[in-house]
Amino acid sequence: MLLVLDDARSTAVLADRGTDAEIFRVVDLSSKAETRIGAISLGRAIQFVANASVLGYDVRSAMVLYGEPRTPSLRVWDCERLWAQYGGALLQPAERSAD
Repeated sequence: MLLVLDDARSTAVLADRGTDAEIFRVVDLSSKAETRIGAISLGRAIQFVANASVLGYDVRSAMVLYGEPRTPSLRVWDCERLWAQYGGALLQPAERSAD
C-alpha cells in the first residue's frame, strides 16, 4: 500500500494518465451498492476518486488498478494528492516524444 507517492512515481503516473484503469470498492451512497468503474483512463479515474465524495460516492476503500499486473494500486489519498498536484493535466492527452 502506498502512503505517499514519491516524485518519480508521481511523474510516472502522469506519463501513464491515458492508460486504461479500473476502480474497485466504490459505493454509490444513493443505492448503497458497491460498483466497479472500468474502461476509464487513469487520469479520469484519479479525478473521479479525488472528487467522488461530492458526487455521492464513498471511496474510502477504493483502489485504482492500471498498467501491468505488478503495478501498485492507487488509493484515495494517492488520488487526492495527484489531483491536487497535477489537476487538469491528468485529463490531457500525453505528449508523444519525437523519435
